[in-house]
Amino acid sequence: MKIAIIGAGFGGLAAAWDLRRAGHQVVIYEAADYVGGLASGFKEPHWEWSVEKFYHHWFASDRHILGLIRELGWEDKVLFPRPLTVMYHEGKFYPFDSVLKALLFPGLGWGVNKVRFGLVGLFLRLTNNWRALEKHTAHEWMRKWAGSRVYEMMWEPLLIGKFGERYYRQVTMAWMWARLKARTTRLGTFEGGFQRFADLFADRLREIGVEIRLETPVTRVEREAGASGVTVRSDRDEVYDQVLVTLSPEAMSRLVLSLPEDYLYGLRRMKSLGAVVMVLALKHRLSEEGYYWFNLPKREGYPFLALVEHTNFIPPEHFGGDHIVYLGDYLEPEHEHFRLSQEELLARFLPVLPRFNPKFEPSWVRKAWLFRTAYAQPVPLVNHSKNIPSIQTPVEGVYLASMSQVYPWDRGTNFAVEIGRRAAKLMMETIQ
Repeated sequence: MKIAIIGAGFGGLAAAWDLRRAGHQVVIYEAADYVGGLASGFKEPHWEWSVEKFYHHWFASDRHILGLIRELGWEDKVLFPRPLTVMYHEGKFYPFDSVLKALLFPGLGWGVNKVRFGLVGLFLRLTNNWRALEKHTAHEWMRKWAGSRVYEMMWEPLLIGKFGERYYRQVTMAWMWARLKARTTRLGTFEGGFQRFADLFADRLREIGVEIRLETPVTRVEREAGASGVTVRSDRDEVYDQVLVTLSPEAMSRLVLSLPEDYLYGLRRMKSLGAVVMVLALKHRLSEEGYYWFNLPKREGYPFLALVEHTNFIPPEHFGGDHIVYLGDYLEPEHEHFRLSQEELLARFLPVLPRFNPKFEPSWVRKAWLFRTAYAQPVPLVNHSKNIPSIQTPVEGVYLASMSQVYPWDRGTNFAVEIGRRAAKLMMETIQ
């Protein structure tokens, strides 16, 4: 079969791997001049490693991406350092990356609050019945079972940071369950950065016969009545037996106009947030304690959700001695941070950095980069499983594999690989 894949992110690349090895002819269309999608990176001339535009790492439990890497024979290139994650409480940051440190965290107080925190965490780790949990919002469920103090100290700031004031009370508890169920304190990366993995993977795909067309945006995917195939309209029109779209539901609704109204309605109902990420190359280390990931409560005046000092995870020697810091946030696309210039955002962000190190001065900034995307964090509401668009669309031969379909799991490269390979399997079953 002749198959087109729209999008060269991790999901599209993984689908191409399975489809090509099964003997099908595969062409990948990518509008950008690079592969990797939202996990792509950039690299300064004096850096050995690339840096992701939108921060990524792997968890030790990420079996889909780690399994793919084993298939490719690159398991020795996966690194698992042990960085320090910290939580905010009354102007200070406290390590929060193990059960013991969580129990010592002063924000939870003592006695019953810590017992409830521990019991709720244990229950969510042990249960697999997420469908019962998706009937409730995380806001109501956590407040009821963890208690108001634990919820307001631990979980409410997380929900507000991830989903904003508009959505945080509406997000299903199944999302919170999946977050606690799947994540580990051990965090991993690929030697050289995620872009190096994507580039190596693309080269391997080319070696086995996959065609990857960079800088080739697709304008339409159409199947006309009575047609024997699906037409992909780009710099030239081509007909394929099957087409897999790995873009956002909103992009899918614009790309495939022949979708029936009920499927289009489902696509348009999918809520999501964008991401705004500022990356700084500093001349000096920001966190003198060596902290890596700072979880920040926005109600304390922080203009971003998280500060991540990447070089407290991967040594600065890989970046020519630069100290790499991320300032990241999930926001609605209408937020002013999508309109402000890099200079205007720097003026808003830099005055906050002395709260992490009183010695910080703007002169520490050697260079800054700003990255924005309108589609970064799906927003799963109550009973979300009923609203997920099917991978196989009502248009014969057209399939969709997006971050919005990995529910109850959260977005990320691990589940991008999972949804891509699941789509490829379904496509091949349909052929049979």
